Amino acid sequence: MRRAERYSKAIEWFRANAAGAASELHFDSPYQLIVAVILSAQCTDRRVNMVTPALFEAFPDAKALAAASEESIFNLIRSVSYPNNKARHLKGMASRLISDFGGEVPGSVEELMTLPGVGRKTANVVASIVFNEPVIAVDTHVYRVSRRIGLSGGKTPFSVEKDLEKNIPEEFRAIGHHWLILHGRYVCTARKPHCSECGLRDFCAHYEKKLREEKPRDSAA
Repeated sequence: MRRAERYSKAIEWFRANAAGAASELHFDSPYQLIVAVILSAQCTDRRVNMVTPALFEAFPDAKALAAASEESIFNLIRSVSYPNNKARHLKGMASRLISDFGGEVPGSVEELMTLPGVGRKTANVVASIVFNEPVIAVDTHVYRVSRRIGLSGGKTPFSVEKDLEKNIPEEFRAIGHHWLILHGRYVCTARKPHCSECGLRDFCAHYEKKLREEKPRDSAA
């Protein structure tokens, strides 16, 4: 199957079956989202959502977070992965928001990436969710699912991102990240994808290969 056909069928399926896909992080403002996304690196959204209510109560805006000590931030996020680094990044990010952006989260990917703790994936998440920018954040789930389905043969997150943005129309890119991440989180899981439950299997490169590999064994039996 040609890649363009896979894209067409995948987008059609997701539009019909995952129209309400959205971030599972809990947030009420751009500031809360960028904090939550920084915390979510190599950590589950569920764990982040357990931590952020107390964090946001203690530090309700960038000014309060910038004025906080790293120790006080650490004490509230100690159950997430890499809390020392993340406490430092959060304080640095908030300080930069105050010094460079008037305390407001900037809207462009380039500006977002100037903030401590904000790489390309985090910047794309914030830009797409808050500002509806036509960009796609590629995390481990998006990277895995895109390559398994056959949407990209890219060997780096950036090359996969470029393939997805080239082939997914602008109006679907903001939600496209959520389609792929949720599919990877609950269906196309890392160790054992649930192909029997997957609505994409009829046009999935991984499933096609799986059937080809199983066919000789079936014939021999």
